[in-house]
Amino acid sequence: MGIHAVGGASRPARARSPGQLASPSCRGKTLPSTKDSFRRSALASRLITQQQLDRVIESMRRERGEPHATIGDEELAAKLIELDILTSYQVAQLKEGRTKFNLGPYIITDFIGQGGMGQVFKAVHEMMGRESAVKVLPLSRATPDAVLNFTREIRTQAQLDHPNLVRAYDAGYDGNVYYLVTEYVPGTDLRRLIRSRGPLNMQQAAHVIAQAARGLEYAHQRGLIHRDVKPGNILVTPAGQAKVSDLGLSGFRHLASEDPRANKIVGTPDYLSPEQIRSPSSITSVSDIYSLGCTLYYAITGKVPFPGGTTAEKARRHLEETPWHPRRFNPEISEDFVDILAEMMEKDPEKRIQTCAVVIARLEPWAIQAGPLVTQPEAPSFWTPPPLPTQGEQPDAVPPEEPWNADSASQWSQGTATGALHQDTHPTSDVPPLTLAYPRSQTREPQLPLLLIISSVSLLAGVLLGFFLRSLMH
Repeated sequence: MGIHAVGGASRPARARSPGQLASPSCRGKTLPSTKDSFRRSALASRLITQQQLDRVIESMRRERGEPHATIGDEELAAKLIELDILTSYQVAQLKEGRTKFNLGPYIITDFIGQGGMGQVFKAVHEMMGRESAVKVLPLSRATPDAVLNFTREIRTQAQLDHPNLVRAYDAGYDGNVYYLVTEYVPGTDLRRLIRSRGPLNMQQAAHVIAQAARGLEYAHQRGLIHRDVKPGNILVTPAGQAKVSDLGLSGFRHLASEDPRANKIVGTPDYLSPEQIRSPSSITSVSDIYSLGCTLYYAITGKVPFPGGTTAEKARRHLEETPWHPRRFNPEISEDFVDILAEMMEKDPEKRIQTCAVVIARLEPWAIQAGPLVTQPEAPSFWTPPPLPTQGEQPDAVPPEEPWNADSASQWSQGTATGALHQDTHPTSDVPPLTLAYPRSQTREPQLPLLLIISSVSLLAGVLLGFFLRSLMH
């Protein structure tokens, strides 16, 4: 559930007083955009009152010096955004005649992102004025199993309270739309940070990963396994604080018999531990450490451990192969740092670093030297954000995931677009890899003898075919 500012308005709409809000029966309607103007939609949404609208129009006329000037909808909309009465997202939806902006007491102000199973919006509590992120289970996927899993996520996240984990605030349903309200974390996720500015140095990477390890250690001590640790699920605030998000696939060890996903491969292919693939019913917290190691690899190289290939090929390589040596992509990495990374990514769970507390201690020499890691909110998205799902309409279906990963993709990665399942999986050149602290698989060796045999057979067949055709012509 990567909760961060992506696209839409940069400023939150202020909380409305109870008198300014419509009752649930009055909201959720979509007005025909071909018949009704922007201001009619705005009034119907109850985001603004007639009195407010009249005052804004009057002030605009005074600025012009024309008491009876006609104020167009576009000009009015821009002014309402400027005055922080409406957000850019709200204005865009109102222009389409959409007037549904609430989920229970939460007023939707922006669209954050779309994960594998749903949409995430930025919201303000109408009474408290607190900004939050609201995860919505789409109508098209509100099956009994999906609702059960969603409820499980809500109850799981409600039991956790740590500065390096995204906190849950509230949950509920509005009509037939289920939602989870969580802490809103400004900034970006680690994946987007690396893609925008390139690999981190050892100190910065250690600082971020050590914070993520603190959040995971807290969860592990309470019997919770995340099962989908990856760069897209580590949020980094503008001040450099890291928070682990997206507990949609996590589960408690003592409740494994009640978890319908206990015997399924869940997670993201680029960061799956070997035991998640081989024996998903018997994974432990050290599986998260392998995934965190893969995340650290990405942070310092800008590459996933096994780029390219299909989901099945990635799974096989996690089981059999060793990634390229990280110094191939970042020569500044020391061997001591590489050793820690190799021990986190050890394929044998018993030989791997066993606790996140050890990960924190091992990374501390670099983490304490880290300079400020300042992040900036991303620019507004080019694409039109989707509307809030309402009871009276069917939203566009979320594109299906790959069959192998239908039950395993991260369901609520806020800000991680659907289709970003394989992160940075462009093939690299065929330069032989350096050796990590454990043996390299032989499956990367070129099959030169086989290629020579195939080439020779093809050449001989071509010659024989030529003789045969020449004999027919004569």
